[in-house]
Amino acid sequence: MARILVTGASGLLGLNLCLGNWDSHSILAVDRGKLHHTPFEVVRADLTRLEQARRLIETIRPDAVIHAAANANIDSCESDPEGARLLNGEIPGILAESAARAGVRFLHVSTDAVFDGTKEGFYVETDTPNPLSVYAQTKLLGEQNVLAANPQAIVARVNFFGWSLSGTRSLAEFFFNKLSAGQAANGFTDVYFCPLFVAHVSALLIQMLEAGLSGVYHVVGREALSKYEFGVRLARQFGFDERLVIPQSVEQSGLKARRSHNLRLSTHKLSTDLGTEIPALSTGIAQFYAQYQQGYPQKIRSYAQVGQA
Repeated sequence: MARILVTGASGLLGLNLCLGNWDSHSILAVDRGKLHHTPFEVVRADLTRLEQARRLIETIRPDAVIHAAANANIDSCESDPEGARLLNGEIPGILAESAARAGVRFLHVSTDAVFDGTKEGFYVETDTPNPLSVYAQTKLLGEQNVLAANPQAIVARVNFFGWSLSGTRSLAEFFFNKLSAGQAANGFTDVYFCPLFVAHVSALLIQMLEAGLSGVYHVVGREALSKYEFGVRLARQFGFDERLVIPQSVEQSGLKARRSHNLRLSTHKLSTDLGTEIPALSTGIAQFYAQYQQGYPQKIRSYAQVGQA
């Protein structure tokens, strides 16, 4: 059984990955202190303390690492560019170097936002990134540092949705929170993306490690749609009034950081190299709804330390 170390275990992806049912693997989670009473083993560590980051892999000696820790709040990164550079850009390289030295497989979670959105059609892995925001710039720096330190590492550019510790971390939760309260929710008509349900992302990341892949991969949904359309589809799945999803341009949103209009990413390389089809968005939205019916959002929030979600 392989031991997989997951950083960022309190984040949306990290927590859902740690809660996955991986028959042939055991999960060891890294958390600064936001989690308690979890069904998986937790190692307390603060990766921003660089000595802890440098010693982490050597001390634990896992078989593989999935590095999901990041500051993924785009506007927060604009307010704290140095903090974003440290967490998103420099620490991934430190961990990747440690993994290479220890002979440990390393998978770094990046973002679709590294592209500026000016291309017509779908981006492929060989397209040149041009990040617009501090968040995207620091995530690209993280990619570069990882591959420079550890050429055999995997860089997975993702876009996912699901239930989180706080209930406020994904676009799906944003629409759910607004629409379930009978409130209007703005949906961008001019931002196109390829969302993938977080459980599907988690399974693909595990498969990528198992297959011994390396290099850059797009780990997103195979279907592209606008964020407005995503909100409408979510409303229909839950039986909410889809008229509450208000079409809006991202240019009139008042958001601090610049956003790309086109985040369509091709998954051809991933599906070919894994020999598998990427799950459909409709399946993911249905599973997101099924988790709601089963009380999964309440379960996941029960793992939060008081005042830490």
